[in-house]
Amino acid sequence: MAVFDLDGTLTKADTLVPYLLTALRVHPGRSVGLLAAPVAVAAFALRRDQGRLKSRLISALLGGMSRAEIASLTERFLDAKWPVLFHPRALAALAAHRAAGDYLVILSASTDCYVRAIGARLGVDEVICTELLWRGDRLDGALATPNRRGAEKTRCIEALRARHPGAHLAAYGNAGSDLEHLSAVDAGVLVNGSAGAERAAEALGVPHRDWR
Repeated sequence: MAVFDLDGTLTKADTLVPYLLTALRVHPGRSVGLLAAPVAVAAFALRRDQGRLKSRLISALLGGMSRAEIASLTERFLDAKWPVLFHPRALAALAAHRAAGDYLVILSASTDCYVRAIGARLGVDEVICTELLWRGDRLDGALATPNRRGAEKTRCIEALRARHPGAHLAAYGNAGSDLEHLSAVDAGVLVNGSAGAERAAEALGVPHRDWR
């Protein structure tokens, strides 16, 4: 089994902000939601809660959109960004694991409004990501699951182990917050990490590579 983080690991950069900017270009009237951004950022500065910040921004800019509108937005975003979205070496690693017959998983803190569509286009076997709350056909924007980051990723890894007993787990992530779950698998690799993350990886015995 091979488990890949998304932002900064498979992709060249963050995906949520470009996704929200695409939403504003497609639906310019939603720019009124930007009025809530300073409050959300101020709350993050106090609590350092990335999940809460994410939820507030999504609720402000996408809240109330229908499932069909979100699906259409996601297709427009991916169609525009796909040719330049990924690190070629990351796609090569994904292809190598696929050729080896490995079960492919994306494990991401980014949200299901577009990460599942990325997984479908890449042809992975499973996507585990932060899920959003819906009110019937309309997006609420609150988080329906824990933010899939840090210790929560480790919990997801252990759930994968339980569902696939005896599987050899490889995992790839790019952030210091990924080191916990990279240390918990059979073959964890830090990719595209900062200098600080690479030093921390070395201290833990986690190898690091550059896919940029």
